[in-house]
Amino acid sequence: MNANAQTHETNIVNGLNVDDLFSLIEGVKGDASKANTSWRVATTWKGQARSHSEVKGFAIGGQDVSRRFTIDIDEPLELGGSNQFANPQEHLIAALNACMTVGYVAQCAVRGITLQSLEIETEGDIDLRGFLGLDPKVANGYESLRYTVRIKGSGTREQFAEIHDAVMATSPNFYNLANAVSLKPTLVIG
Repeated sequence: MNANAQTHETNIVNGLNVDDLFSLIEGVKGDASKANTSWRVATTWKGQARSHSEVKGFAIGGQDVSRRFTIDIDEPLELGGSNQFANPQEHLIAALNACMTVGYVAQCAVRGITLQSLEIETEGDIDLRGFLGLDPKVANGYESLRYTVRIKGSGTREQFAEIHDAVMATSPNFYNLANAVSLKPTLVIG
């Protein structure tokens, strides 16, 4: 073996390549344009309360990245659907939980903390009088969401509390649901 040859072991913690994560962080620190991401999903009505969404890609740092995923959504029978798929509220909560999960895994990984288990359970209540337009004083969505994070691993209580605070401060979907997001609709008829 060549004495000058260097071997580099990939630093994997909790299934994440920590070297790649730090490389992303350093790249964004050095060039703010690398931080820009753009996400898009196209949704088509499929009859009754069913819809079919397609993810074709996203952009990061000005580069388009192809991704192909589909998401099918329905409503329970009791809300006019066929109960074939999870409904929009369940997808919304799942998206929040999944985003925070990535945050916990990454925050633990960059600290060298190995996770044994992680579960986030979220719940919320919606009064249908708002959605159905029966009472303008009733919110037509969640007033609040309650969630519990169960985490176990090689970290201390203090480290996990610090990680929890970091996730709440940096999770995009936590931010999206905790703050008003400006919606800019365009209606095209025909």
